[in-house]
Amino acid sequence: MPSPTTEEELSGIIAGAEGPFRILGGGTRPIGRPVQGTPLSVAGLSGITLYEPGALTMVVRAGTPLDQIEAALWAENQRLPFEPMDHRPLLGTSGTPTIGGVIAGNISGPRRVQAGAARDYMLGVRFVDGAGRILKNGGRVMKNVTGYDLVKLMTGSWGTLGVMTEVSLKVLPRPGAAATLSLTGLDDATAVRAMAAALGSPFDVSGVAHDPAAGETLIRVEGFATSVAYRAGRLSELLAPFGAANVSDDVEGVRARWREIRDVQTMAGQPGDVWRLSVKPSDAPGIVARAGAEQVLYDWGGGLVWLRLAEGTDLRARLGAFGGHATLIRASAETRAAIAPFHPDPAPVAALSEGLRKRFDPKEVLNPRLML
Repeated sequence: MPSPTTEEELSGIIAGAEGPFRILGGGTRPIGRPVQGTPLSVAGLSGITLYEPGALTMVVRAGTPLDQIEAALWAENQRLPFEPMDHRPLLGTSGTPTIGGVIAGNISGPRRVQAGAARDYMLGVRFVDGAGRILKNGGRVMKNVTGYDLVKLMTGSWGTLGVMTEVSLKVLPRPGAAATLSLTGLDDATAVRAMAAALGSPFDVSGVAHDPAAGETLIRVEGFATSVAYRAGRLSELLAPFGAANVSDDVEGVRARWREIRDVQTMAGQPGDVWRLSVKPSDAPGIVARAGAEQVLYDWGGGLVWLRLAEGTDLRARLGAFGGHATLIRASAETRAAIAPFHPDPAPVAALSEGLRKRFDPKEVLNPRLML
């Protein structure tokens, strides 16, 4: 398996390609159509090349393990704001997640409702396209660019347009305190209304989730201790019509609970396929009722819904027309070959995507058909 250690070496490998490649970082996210091709690892392109805590910026090679990045940030009381999910528990994979895989999938966790997605913190990118060309875009500060915004384009492209070699990121301070408010016994529709009330408040909520199996609706606040205590108290008053809220301000306990939500750990090791729905929150309960899922978890105030269904279930066919996107995250290779894992794009968007693939991967050697 080719595992280049320099950008130039990677460029030469791709330029001389005689067949397709299956791009790998840590190998922890086998999502999308199964790719038939030679494994090409970027794990050798590793290391933090620049970290300026005072400027809230970090430049890091794409194959760098995520835990190495988080350890460096932790030492400076900083963090990746978008709280990337670790797919290993849900998918049953091993290995080590890399920053390149996180950015390639635009992997964002519960804090997205407050902080935004991984894409929003990308400052610059370097990558090798399907012709072997070394391309770069952006830098170490937020700025507008002309032509293709390759920074945004590469984020969420799943290695189909280029193999990332380096990314520049904006980071943020890590809060010292956190609290979770828990409401119990709410049905899905009522829980969505409660979460909407919390998100619509001025109290800077950083997480809103509903776990029907546990009978819990959870709201998270983070920041300075005095601010967290004040906001938790005001949210308790605001949410009183939905029931009495239990408040937990044990920081480690709060972090552990939201890691469970972030990584959908309640579905780990459980039988069946797992789908990820992106929908309008107010539509979510009705769509979930039609889905007939064996297990459900709401995140992002209901804008993100995880569903566990029987193996081989085509959720899109079961739901029919609905406003949103359904992505098949966990299933056998056979199911992922038979059912498109990524939601089909409307014809104009599909045509644009195909044009971009031809522009950046003319030989069709980079994760071909993974997103189709």
